[in-house]
Formats: sequence, structure tokens, C-alpha cells
Amino acid sequence: MPGRLEGHVAVITGAASGIGRATAHRFVEEGARVVVADIQVDAGTAVAEDLGDAARFLATDVTMEAQVAAAIDLAVDVWGHLDCMFNNAGVIGAVGPLVETTAEAWNRTIDVLLTSAFYGTKHAARVMIPARSGVILSTTSAAGVLAGLGPHAYTVAKTGIIALTRSAACELAPYGIRVNAIAPGTIPSAMTAAALTGDHTKVDEAAAHVRATNALGVAADPIDIANAALYLASDEARIVTGHTLVVDAGRTVDGGSSRFSNSRTAMVEEAGTSS
Repeated sequence: MPGRLEGHVAVITGAASGIGRATAHRFVEEGARVVVADIQVDAGTAVAEDLGDAARFLATDVTMEAQVAAAIDLAVDVWGHLDCMFNNAGVIGAVGPLVETTAEAWNRTIDVLLTSAFYGTKHAARVMIPARSGVILSTTSAAGVLAGLGPHAYTVAKTGIIALTRSAACELAPYGIRVNAIAPGTIPSAMTAAALTGDHTKVDEAAAHVRATNALGVAADPIDIANAALYLASDEARIVTGHTLVVDAGRTVDGGSSRFSNSRTAMVEEAGTSS
């Protein structure tokens, strides 16, 4: 039986780890071919090698427009077309009170999270408009839906992705292009552990926090978000556009907190690192 994405071609940013890696695997399982676009060369190469002929890796800094465009062009050059662009790469970014947030940390966070989604949306549209079809997805966050669930710059960027999704959906609908976003809750990882506990090795502690702060009392896994992306990328969602699919175990029905804003860490970009 053909897969749900049989013959489709996708570009996934941030595909070397976490949600992006899980989505690349899930898409390929369902018949897609993918460009693994990530700044992590060793990890990204390993993902592409694991996926075999269905994948290509391209080192991609999503804050550089030309590199995002190159990932899209690679998909078209190798497989002839582009069916799905998934703007997924991200960091937690600037963390701390407003008065202690530097312009450098703020701008870096916005560039990685929001400006990159603009680049991906722009260049995906460039090749999808002539084809009059395609799907553009972006990873936002529960923090973009409900205030108090993330750091200030992160919240602004993720809220901006929702606005970009809606705006782009309006423009691109006449070309048969659907534009949607996915809003995950917190997924326990080394990076979220660093933000929540100050120690990137305390993933179990981060998971306990996640379970305690959502309605279902469960901790999500990247595959949960990958399955949401699969639905939105497939023809099963053919009449869904301009939508933000919240996948957060009910976190956004529980109310927010100011945990991240009260943190003393200035920047969280990779597991265990800060500046």
C-alpha cells in the first residue's frame, strides 16, 4: 500500500535532532524523500545516511537566506519538485528578565526562530507557486498561544510564526498552497533540561516538570509532533490552511507561569551552553 506521502519531496530544517529528525524518519516511512537541513554537520549527515537514498543532507544556517534557499533548490535539483517545506529549526534563545536581555541575544533569537521561517516560506513559495501546489509548515510553540510559557524573545518569535502562517496562507491559497503551524508543548530534552533546571543532564527532572504541568500528565515525544506534521503535510489535511495545531497534552488549558522570565540565564542555544 502506498504511503501517505508517496512521491512527495520535503525540506526539513533542524532535521539533525529532536522533532526534525523524528519528522524526517516519519516522512520517509510514508514514502517521502527529504532534504535534511541543519547546522549540525555530523548529526545531520548521520540522519541522511540512516535514511539512505531517500535523503540528502545540506549544512544549513537558517539565519542565512541563501543557505535556506539552497536547501530548497537542492530538493528541486535532485527530485524535481518540492511538496513540503517544514520550518522547524530553533533554539530557546534569550532567557531572563526584560531589563537584563541584551539586544544581541534578542536579535539572535528572533533570527533563528522567526526570520528563518520567513526565509523558508518565501523560497518554498518561489518554487511552489509555479507548480500551484505545496504545503508549508512551521514549528511554533504553546508559548506562542499562551503567554508565560516561554522566555520573552522566544514567545514573541513563536507568536510571530502564527501570524506569518495566517498571513502567508491568505496570499498563497489561490495557488493551492496550504500554510500551517504546529505548536508543541515542552518536549523533555537536554536543551529544555538546561532551561528548566540549569543542568542539561537532568532530562528526567525536566520530564517530571512537563508531566506535572499539563492536563494529561504525560511528557511528549518528538514522534508526537512528527505525526502532526505528517497529517498536515498529507492530503488528509487538504482543506486545512492558516491553522495552528496545538500538540501540548493540554498545557495551554492550564495557564502560564513566569518561570523562564525569572531565570538568570541570558542565552540558551544548545544543550548545556549559555552566554
